[in-house]
Formats: sequence, structure tokens, C-alpha cells
Amino acid sequence: MLAALLPNIWFFAAAAAVTYAADWYLHQRGSYLINRLGKVRAGLSIRFLVRELMLVLLLARLGLAEEPLFYTAVACFLIFYGLQAPHGAVATLIRLRRTMPVVTRNVDLNAVRIPDAPPGALLRRAGEKVLHLDIPAMAGILIAAGTGEDAVGYAGAALSLLLAFAYVAALLPYLRRGRLVPSAAAVLKAVDTWLREYQPTVVLYFSGSNESAYQGNMWLETMARVEGRPLIVMRERGLVTQLAETSVPVLCVPAGTHLMNLDLSTVRVCLYPANVGKNIHILRVPTMKHVFIGHGDSDKLASVNPYSKVYDEVWTAGRAGRDRYALADVGIRDEDIVEVGRPQLEPIKSWTGTARNPIPTVLYAPTWEGWDDNSGNTSLLLAGENIVRRLLAADDPVRIVYKPHPFTGIRSRTARAVDAKIRAMLGKAAAERAAEPRWTAEAERTAADRSAAQAELVRIEARLAELAAVGRADGDEAEESRVSLADPVRQAEVAQLRAAWNDAYWRSFGWWEHRTVVGPQPRLYDCFNESDAMVSDISSVVSDFIASGKPYAVTDSAALGAEEFKRQNTAVRAGVILSNSAEELDELLAAVADPAADTLAGARRELKTYLLGPDEPTSMEQFNAAVRALAAKAEARNAGVAQRLGDQPIAVPDREAAPDGAATTEAEAGAVADPGALAVSGGAVAGVAPEAAVEAAAETAVVEGTSPAR
Repeated sequence: MLAALLPNIWFFAAAAAVTYAADWYLHQRGSYLINRLGKVRAGLSIRFLVRELMLVLLLARLGLAEEPLFYTAVACFLIFYGLQAPHGAVATLIRLRRTMPVVTRNVDLNAVRIPDAPPGALLRRAGEKVLHLDIPAMAGILIAAGTGEDAVGYAGAALSLLLAFAYVAALLPYLRRGRLVPSAAAVLKAVDTWLREYQPTVVLYFSGSNESAYQGNMWLETMARVEGRPLIVMRERGLVTQLAETSVPVLCVPAGTHLMNLDLSTVRVCLYPANVGKNIHILRVPTMKHVFIGHGDSDKLASVNPYSKVYDEVWTAGRAGRDRYALADVGIRDEDIVEVGRPQLEPIKSWTGTARNPIPTVLYAPTWEGWDDNSGNTSLLLAGENIVRRLLAADDPVRIVYKPHPFTGIRSRTARAVDAKIRAMLGKAAAERAAEPRWTAEAERTAADRSAAQAELVRIEARLAELAAVGRADGDEAEESRVSLADPVRQAEVAQLRAAWNDAYWRSFGWWEHRTVVGPQPRLYDCFNESDAMVSDISSVVSDFIASGKPYAVTDSAALGAEEFKRQNTAVRAGVILSNSAEELDELLAAVADPAADTLAGARRELKTYLLGPDEPTSMEQFNAAVRALAAKAEARNAGVAQRLGDQPIAVPDREAAPDGAATTEAEAGAVADPGALAVSGGAVAGVAPEAAVEAAAETAVVEGTSPAR
């Protein structure tokens, strides 16, 4: 605006270029500022329009308001913005008509024809792209205003309009019926057909935010090994892309009405890893048994949530989970709790008693800040920096691997700031260590192996990307649902590559180098195997780490005192208790350095059995046994209901069996002769055909909780 008011053409051109570049950069980064600008009515279209209005103002200030170039600019921008409506409408219609009511993986939807998606270049950020087509007009008119060559301005305006028309025209063919996905009814019918053929028996039901994807991912391997025919049911489209590789069929059904109408009659056991509101959409199904399995076993209050009363059973890892519910007294009956171990912990390697490398590795894995301001939620806020600082200053050097919780900082700015400080501390310490002669010599000695590991990582990641690219690169979620079918050969190769990737990752940097680990890879359990000790908070991380048998420390962030902290939290009773100053870390480091100084080794072995269950039978065997037992209960329940409501005949008065030996009345005799006149359940249903009478009696029984025979 300042450049237009001066007026200065070249200043205006530079300012326009900066604003174009800034918009592009912010959109590329997915900046939250874009969202904020939209909230204050400075959205994308408005920003482009204002820039074009400033150009019109510039022309007026240059004394060109009566020239054909001025009218050309005004007419061009009016027509250009007129084209935004049909372009937006067509692009939106294509997206809506290609949005299926479900997103699937490993589900055969050949019963419906799903055509290829339009090229991604046309639909991806379409609104932003079409607005940028004003650049030829802006550039041409500016050049014309500065040089007097109006033809350049006319050519630029014509080119912008031509490109905008061409963009709309390129989208129109994809509105044809043959280029769109079938109707929601047709797709849901195909899904029901597939369900009847596949006949799933065990469902993992998962819902949550994108950050909570790990809660479902941790159960994928277990579901792949569960007895029966497993199925994963999800509710959020965004979570499907967060799902790890699996051979189990996946069905994402965002709409509750669609889910409640799916044919899940063969399912006997439904497993829930999280307590979320959308659970109600499948909890209402009585033909299956519902089980809360959680996404970790810890002493957090979430592990004794009163909401668990809605489930038929609650499965815990070991005896500790059962006792935890008993102490909490939140209404969970002891007979409804089943101990199944933790099948996910099989990849965790047991401690040999000595460090893996010449110097020990200590994993710092704090939990997140939680939804409230309880100081005991996470050690980050009060102790995080002290823990890292003391580990860095230890008499004997250690390597630190820092793996923050995926939720860290989503609610607390303070937690986010401390997380950033710890990452910076480790980065600085790693740089300083790299400059020390001892580590420089070690780096030179291992340079070839580390370079080979880095090259191996590049090769593996490239191959994994190839294997992950199922179908065309431009495919949308509808097309991916069509082509994403289980391939045992591909999945076996992916599993092998994942293991090789993990090995190469840890070899790609020195065993003395501090590291911050974020993202899904390497997994938390891989960090367990790489470390010799761990510092954490009250969470399932501690319970899981106990499976390794390695020394660990837990921070008493709420300053309860060691004895009270142990009394309230079972999982810390075989660990070193840290105050917020972290001065007790020497005890943990001593246990790692010298087995003779590890006075808690025996306590850890006992606590492992108490928290996670016995080693024999294996957790997977225990889990499958629990699935079989609960499926049998569901079958028994369904058979009983069928007998009461469908198979049991309606009692009919008999002349010979009339009370006191009296004959039936003429009305009763007529009722016997004409079953359509029967009165069922004490007159609740009268004058109906036998089938309708049974059906009405069944409805009454469901509502009143009684049997029609009563």
C-alpha cells in the first residue's frame, strides 16, 4: 500500500514478490498463522484480492486511471475472481463425491468400482494454486505501467484469464459419473458383503487424535497373532495414515450412524485401547463382549478410570492391575478382571548385567504434562533439566538417549520450552564431546562402520518407501482403499527391513554420542534394548521397562517423599527414587557400573512378575486364552437370548390343563383355535399373528429385562 501511495513501481514489485513468497512459505510449512489470518478475515482469497486492489490504486496514483490499461486491469481481476466460484465449486464437488463413507486397508472392495483419482496437481491445494494464476497479470500490468508498453499488460491479463479458464475446464471431466466413487449406500453394502464373507471374530476398536496413534499401533502385532479373524475398526480418517504396517484388515468408519448399521454380528470380542466418547457407538452392541485393554499398565489414575465399568471385562498385565482396581474402589468387580500379560513386550531383551558399550547408555523417557496441572504428572517441569545436567556431569561418562512423550507440550508451554532446552543441552554436549581427543580418536576408528551404517539407512529407507507406495503417487484415500491389500511377501520384507533399519540406526552414530529420539522410529522398546538404565515418571513406560530387568529410576516430582511415593505407586518399588534435584542419580549409575552395587536386582525380578505376570505361559498364550474364554461367554449369551426370544414357543392355554379342572371359556377356546387372537405377556400384545406376537414379546423382554415366557 505504501508503494502504491508513493507511487513507486519497483518498490511495489519488490513488495508484491515478498508477499507472494511469504504466502507460499507459510502454506508449505502449514503455519498456524495461516489459520489465524483466516479467523480475522484475512484469508487467502482476501490477501490476493487486496494485493490486486493495491495494483489498481498504483495505476490510479500514476495517472493512468483514464487509460485502457487501467480498465483492462479492473476487468481482468473482476473476471478472474468471478472464476474462483466455479473453480471452488467443482473442486469441492469432486472431493465430496470421491469421499467414501469408509477408508479401508487390506479389505477387498472389488464389489464396487472405484476409479482412479484425479491428478494430485489439480486438487492438492487447488484454491492456492488458482489464485497464484494472477501472477502473469500482475507482472504484465506492472511492466506496462513502468515502460508504457500496454501490450505486455494486455498479454499478461489474457494469460491469467486463459490459465484460470483452463484450470476449471481441466477439472470438469472428473465430475462425470464414471470418474466418481459409488454412492455411500453402495460402498456400505460392499463392506457388509465383505464382512459376511470374512466373518470377523475379534475387533480392535480405536479412536483418538493424530498424536494418539501410538495407542493403537502398539496393539497391531498382537492383533496379527490373535486367534480367530481379527479386524481393526477406526473412527478418524487422519489416523489411517498414522497407522503402522499391518496385515490385519482395517476399517475406518467416521460416521457413527454408518458404524452402527454395519453387520458385525460375527464379532464376539471387542478390544478397546483407550477410553474415548466414540466407544459408545460399538459398546451398544450386545452380541459381542467388550474389553478394556488400555495402552499401557501404570499407576496413573487413568489405569483405574471408573469409566471401565462399561466394559464386560478389564484385562491387566499382572496381579498389580487387579490390586490397583481393588484399592481404587471405583466399581470394577474382581471377577471382571483378567490377567493376560503384555504381549507387546516380547521384543524387549533381558539385561545381561553389564553395559552394552564401553560407557553406559541412560534413557530419559519422561511422560507428558497431562490434562491438569498436577506437579506429579511429569518430571520435565521441575526435574528435567536437573536430570540431564547431572547425567552430563557424572564422574564417569555416560551417553544420554532422550525420548520425550509424543504429547509433550501440547497443553503446557512450559513443558514445551523445557523440552526444547533439554534438546539444546544435549546438542551442545554432543558437539563438545565430539571435540574431545578421546572421542575424536574413537570417531576416526569407527568412521568406516558409521558411514556404512548411514549408507545402509539410506538404502533401507528408499526400499521401504518403494514398498509403502502402493498404487499411484497421486492416489486419494478412495483409490488407496481399493489397492491397499495385504501382501504377505511384501509385509515379510517390510518386517525384515524394519529390523535392519533399527540396527543400522544405532550403528550410524557413535556409542558415545548423546541422542534425542522423536517420531515412531526407533520405537520405545528399541530404545530400551539400546540402553542400560532408564529415568522416567509414573507411566506405563516404567512397567514396560521392568520387563528388561535393567536398573531404573523414577522421579518423585510431587515431592511426596520416597516412602509415600512407593506406597502410592507399585512400579517404583524396585527403582531408585529421584527428588526434583536428581541428586540420587549416583545410585542408579553405580548399579549400572557394578552388579555388586545393584541392591535392587532381586526386587526387580519379583516386581516384574507382579506387574507383568508370569513368564510361562507366554503373554500371547494368556491373551489368546482370554479371547477364547470371552468369545465362549458371548456365544453362550447369544444362544440363551435366541432361545428365550426366538426358539421358545409361546404358551397356549390347554382345555385339559385349565385351572381347577374347569373347561376353558368359549373365548379361550376361540383363541386356541385362532392363534392370531392370542394375548401375549399378560395382554401386552393382542390380536396379532404368532410371528408378530413373538417379535413383540421379544421387544418387551429387551426393554423390561424379562423373558417372554414370564
